[in-house]
Amino acid sequence: MAPVRPSNVITRHRDGAIYAYVLDSGVLGTLEPGAVFQPRSGDEVVESAVWPDLERVVYTTLNGVVCLTRAGDLVWASDFEPRSDQRYGHRPGCALSLDGRTVWVYRPDAMAGRGGGDQWVVHDADSGAVLVRRELKTVGHGAGHHLHPVDGSIYLDIGEGQNGSVVFRATAGADGESEFVTYPWWDRCLIDLAPDGQHFMTVDHGQGDVAFHRHPSGDVLFTLPVEAFGYDPEETFVEWSGGYLTPDLAVVTLCGEDQDEEEWYRYHLINLRTGTLGGEITVEVTTPYELVPLGDGTWLTDGPDGNPVRWSRTP
Repeated sequence: MAPVRPSNVITRHRDGAIYAYVLDSGVLGTLEPGAVFQPRSGDEVVESAVWPDLERVVYTTLNGVVCLTRAGDLVWASDFEPRSDQRYGHRPGCALSLDGRTVWVYRPDAMAGRGGGDQWVVHDADSGAVLVRRELKTVGHGAGHHLHPVDGSIYLDIGEGQNGSVVFRATAGADGESEFVTYPWWDRCLIDLAPDGQHFMTVDHGQGDVAFHRHPSGDVLFTLPVEAFGYDPEETFVEWSGGYLTPDLAVVTLCGEDQDEEEWYRYHLINLRTGTLGGEITVEVTTPYELVPLGDGTWLTDGPDGNPVRWSRTP
């Protein structure tokens, strides 16, 4: 998904098109697309991001990154060479920087069979020129970009399957002077950044706990294991989902199975000022990843027609 808070635009893919939704209005209920983009013929979109003015889109396929206007005109494109003939196990991702000047692209080249490790590439948003190319010592299947809402830095969480997850952070400079930091973990999955930018949320790769870290140092503020929520850690786990409902309130997803082996999901609130439990919210979803907290007291789920639905705890 495209970054939510910095641009207030999210995207959904269906029927071969990219649908863009603006979240500025505060309207609750089913959202209607503000723009619809048609990818190039033959392109299967993996991930996309849309400019706040809804005039351009950038998207990745398994073998490249493409930028189009709203009318469908090509702005620029960059192919991943050599072309991969592997359809599964690698999902390139993209994100638009906070200032809209650069496009950040994660290339899982190792799993795509291109040789060498993965790459994190920074493109000029207007021309597509490569400004920075960072060689990564990872073998990832895919990654999530998270934009810091204040300083514009970008976090990248690379999933390496059973080998864990690697978290990077980079400054979003357009002058080739970007700095890259690798956090000293392989066992923490980045879930979300706080809407005020002061900290971020991770879940243990083994799904035994949730932790909150100070930005940008990564120092742990506090950790809550499964037991803290009143569950048996042998039967319940923390899902790699949830996030910040507000700057002071986070949603943590607990999952398990009932006696009929049916999966259940419960959404617990965490008071971030005190590090204590703050009750639950009821959310009707089909998968735990469907819930998307927006940081302003609202969250999204998927509607039956494919459009997202925006909810709030208060009428």
